[in-house]
Amino acid sequence: MPPRGLIVAFLKIVVTALTIPACVSCTMRPLQGVLVPSSEAVEATTQVPILIGTTRARSSNDPGEMFSREPSREMGYAQVTVSIPPDGSRTVGEIQWPLSPPGDPRKEFVTASAGYLDRAEFNAAVTSAAKSRRLNKAMVFVHGFNNRFDDAVYRYAQFVHDGRLPVIPVLFSWPSQGAGNLGSYDHDRKVAGQSGAALAELVETVNANPAIKEITFVCHSMGCLVTLDALRSTAPRGRTASKLKNVALVAPDIGFDEFISLVGPAGSMRPRIGLFLSQDDVALKVSKSLAGGTTRLGDINPQEEPYRSTLAQQKIQVFDLTHLGGDEAHSRAMSEVSSVMVMIRQRLAQGQQLGEDAARTASR
Repeated sequence: MPPRGLIVAFLKIVVTALTIPACVSCTMRPLQGVLVPSSEAVEATTQVPILIGTTRARSSNDPGEMFSREPSREMGYAQVTVSIPPDGSRTVGEIQWPLSPPGDPRKEFVTASAGYLDRAEFNAAVTSAAKSRRLNKAMVFVHGFNNRFDDAVYRYAQFVHDGRLPVIPVLFSWPSQGAGNLGSYDHDRKVAGQSGAALAELVETVNANPAIKEITFVCHSMGCLVTLDALRSTAPRGRTASKLKNVALVAPDIGFDEFISLVGPAGSMRPRIGLFLSQDDVALKVSKSLAGGTTRLGDINPQEEPYRSTLAQQKIQVFDLTHLGGDEAHSRAMSEVSSVMVMIRQRLAQGQQLGEDAARTASR
């Protein structure tokens, strides 16, 4: 398989309806939260357990939401197991939202189980997952703008399932408003800028678990601001350096200069960073306008200066997806699902860095 498969892989299973503009799958999301456990068990479905750390407050008026859009002063923990219908009954790469909770497990994503945890129970769940599945790698996913809590859980379950990734999935959900309007965008950006310390706390918890030997970050859009701030706060202490090996920034909604200021001080303590960008990303061009014209990292031309020299100096692996074509940057890599997911699975299983051997092809 050509190295470019890795590039397509990440965009195919990570780039979703998590930023503006929202895509069709987001508009089909029910108004009511979907995290209402179903008692119906169906053969041939796949159960995907997601461990969660969140700075959202517990929901008081929608049991299917679990955690609301309101912030919490303390980290909350949970575990949700998502049931995914057989591939023959669904379109791989998409979420089949239940028309109304709890849904039909034969053809829709449903919640098999959901429960709150405390920190000790979360840590025990990580250990149990590592032992039962014989895995020692964790992947922490940080969602972007316009995400409800249940939306982030289902999207991450789809990501892990369709990628068949050999990881223990951990979701960090910050209190996005889950609405695609200008006021919510401004609110989400402010909250994202305040969420890095909490993410660093979650990573420290996972890092301290002896059952985990390697951690990978995947963040999307505004979630990359949270991730980079967490990296900055953990690097001086060096606590996560031995286990945090890869960081994948997908369509990052952050200013280029701000990005460099965040990653530069980390120096040799920093994990390998892969930057996935598209020069024709419409969502990020909207963001650029909202940010007063500040260039967004996710839609720069990596061959132009000062970007090329600065990224090379910082040893950032660049994957320019513009040449892949298509109508919209966030969805152009949503084809050839099976082959590219095999690429990610094989690379993680073999212990390879996510950016190895691919950057040269990506920038051509």
